[in-house]
Amino acid sequence: MERKQPALPPAWLYWLGWVLTVLPSAALVLSAVMKISRNSQAVEGFTKAGWDQAILQPLGITELLCTILYLNPKTSILGAILLTGYMGGAIAHHLSQEESAVFQVIFGVVIWLGIYLREPRLWAIVPWRS
Repeated sequence: MERKQPALPPAWLYWLGWVLTVLPSAALVLSAVMKISRNSQAVEGFTKAGWDQAILQPLGITELLCTILYLNPKTSILGAILLTGYMGGAIAHHLSQEESAVFQVIFGVVIWLGIYLREPRLWAIVPWRS
């Protein structure tokens, strides 16, 4: 039995998906580099929040690896799943500090919207289109 290939998205949706993939990815890479390099702003933010600075670099490495997986077309769905967990942690952190987590929620939605628009395999799983 031959497996049917999913239909390719229209070109404009595909490229919009990549734009919505690259924008949050650039912010995630910047954030990861700041953590890995122990940037003074990152250290200050961690100290203010009461987090142990020893987790700053491992957290940055995790963020960077998840983002790399998300950017690679072969592992992009796994990367999106892992970034969802990462953003869940960010949301929990901000809420525990009595801060707004709206940005983190929108960020997570953009991550999934970007991959959904460029990945026909997801269309079969989440068929929001006729």
